Order: sequence, then structure tokens, then C-alpha cells
Amino acid sequence: MDLAFSAGRPVLDLLGTLSDRGGADVERLRTWEAVEAWARAAGVRVDDLAGDDQDLERVRALREALYRVVTARAAGTSPPVADLRAVNQAAAGAVLTPQLETTGEVRWIGGLDGLLGSLAQDALDLLGSADLQALRECDDPQCTRLFVDRSRGGRRRWCGMKGCGDRAKAAAYRRRHRSF
Repeated sequence: MDLAFSAGRPVLDLLGTLSDRGGADVERLRTWEAVEAWARAAGVRVDDLAGDDQDLERVRALREALYRVVTARAAGTSPPVADLRAVNQAAAGAVLTPQLETTGEVRWIGGLDGLLGSLAQDALDLLGSADLQALRECDDPQCTRLFVDRSRGGRRRWCGMKGCGDRAKAAAYRRRHRSF
């Protein structure tokens, strides 16, 4: 599974699990196990995460509502009311919380509802922060990943150098050398 974690926020990394929207729709969350793998790789600790294919659909549905809300706000337009409702409902629900065990170990609990609630809250935090002004979409025409541009000059063009950036630079190199 091709996962990227260069967006700058967990919610944007989740949105990147579906790319080339409107084109080939490259889905990276094909199974429940992929959701678990994404959470681990994203560094989102959920020690009691469990689910099945119905839960996979809940994750995908919220991801798409989040995508529509975030892109609408970034464009200065109003998001669909149903998406606002879904995001607000998730954000108002459970969130991941740390739990200190008798052994001194810290566990993060909340399950799937906590994961979805925490991601929805991250989206709302993004939309109410200065990061919204630095939100960009990858310049690769086959990629629809969003990221927060924290580069020094604010001129980052690709969601990441591995993949999109490398392809763009290689294509530019080929164009330059083909003209000789």
C-alpha cells in the first residue's frame, strides 16, 4: 500500500488515502486492515482499534465528507450541509484519550469512534487556524492530495518529493534534454 505522510496534519494524511479524485480514484483503504495499517503508519495511537468492512465504509464516508468540507473552505465556498453535519457529528463524539495503566504504561483508547472524532476535530482545528491559508493541492495532475505548505518561501508544489515531486523533476529533465 502506497501511503504518504507529508501533508502536515493527520486529517490531511487521511484525505490522501484516496487520490486522483475524478480520474482513476486510487483507493488506499481497500480493507479494514489497511485502515489499521494507516493509523499505525500515521503515528495515530489507537490501542483498541477494531473494525470490519462496515466500519471501513464509515471511515471512507467521513474521509470524503472531510475532503469536501476542507476543499470548499479552502476555495472560500460553503460546504454541503450533509457534509457539515457529518463532520460536526464526528467531532462532537468520542475522541482518543490517554489512559494510564497500573503498570505505568499509557494506552490510547476510544476505538474507531475516537479515531474518527479526533480526525474530525483536527479538520476543524485546521479550518480555524492559519494553516488554512497555507493549504495547497499537489501540482501533479494525477494527484489530489492536500498539504500544509510550511516551506520557507511558501512555494511547495507537490505533496511530497517521493512520487509526485520526483516524477515532475524527471519529466522536466527529459524535456530539457530532449530539445538538444
